[in-house]
Amino acid sequence: MASTSCDEKKLLELFEEGYALFENINKCDEPTNSVAVQTKVKNAMKLFEDATRLTSIAGIFSSNEAVEEVATENLRLFLLPYLLGMLVLKLTGTTNRMEVVETSDTYFRDFLQRCNDYGISDISIQPPVEIDEEKIAANISNRPSACPFDVVTAARNRAAKIQRYRAEKAMEEELQQLSEAVKSPNVDEDTKREYYIKMIKSFVAKAEEELDCLQSEKMILAHMKVAGKNETLMSAEESKRRVKPAKPLSAVIITKDEVQKAVFGAGYPSLPTMTVQEFYDKRVQDGIFPDPGCAKRNLQDLASQSVSRQDEHDKEKEQEEHLEEVDDPELLARKRAMDDYKDTHKRGWGNRYNRS
Repeated sequence: MASTSCDEKKLLELFEEGYALFENINKCDEPTNSVAVQTKVKNAMKLFEDATRLTSIAGIFSSNEAVEEVATENLRLFLLPYLLGMLVLKLTGTTNRMEVVETSDTYFRDFLQRCNDYGISDISIQPPVEIDEEKIAANISNRPSACPFDVVTAARNRAAKIQRYRAEKAMEEELQQLSEAVKSPNVDEDTKREYYIKMIKSFVAKAEEELDCLQSEKMILAHMKVAGKNETLMSAEESKRRVKPAKPLSAVIITKDEVQKAVFGAGYPSLPTMTVQEFYDKRVQDGIFPDPGCAKRNLQDLASQSVSRQDEHDKEKEQEEHLEEVDDPELLARKRAMDDYKDTHKRGWGNRYNRS
């Protein structure tokens, strides 16, 4: 009995170490195919594989048990196949993708089946998709652009996926609340058990979704494999007839200076033919753009005229202010006459458009 307790303690320590590494991988910002991430993935897989072997040796699970008979601390071990399936999907490099898909498919099915057996879930696990390369080759020959998997079936499953997604979001909110309670040192066993059960159920939904995606990917990979074989059998002449290269696009640009013109060259098929200065001079000669010299002189004349008018206006204003200060009789007479005129001639009278 003491030996069994030690084994279970070591088993749970392996699981915790692997799960911490699994979460670290999911939060990592580095590319999945980087050396650092791939090293972490393989280390986490090694820990979970060792934990799986110890779980089998210790006889933690039995086909004739219910979830209520499993110890609270051992409930998290249900997640081992799911975690391994997710890690396998992250493998890159020389690993064959079809092998990756097949291995993950096996892990997810094992996880879902055990959850069904223990009454944690009650879902219908679809059988693995069958790959018939002869049938795929015949479809490619008859319809080269045909979709490699059943779009109609995928559309029918859309409603179920939406429903799963909503249930998963609700489950995540409940898990967030329970996770805070589990961190407390005084947490009771019922709370921990509820937390682990809900965690397993949330991963059930994710595993079911991953399994659906893997079935589609299997068909795509098989389609690509058969299509690749057919492509190698085609002659070079047939390949050229099937894939006609598109005419390359070209841009027409004007270089900024003589240096760029010398780099790019001039004349067809090179793109630039003149500098910006050459382009502007030609436009001036054609009469499209104004002569810079004439334009500059005109601007100077306009500026000098504007200054003269402003000076005259200022002088007139100063003279008028002086006459107002000395009460010039002529200025006063003009202003009174204007006031009398405004009183007897309303604004707009001389404008036929403003008549009523």
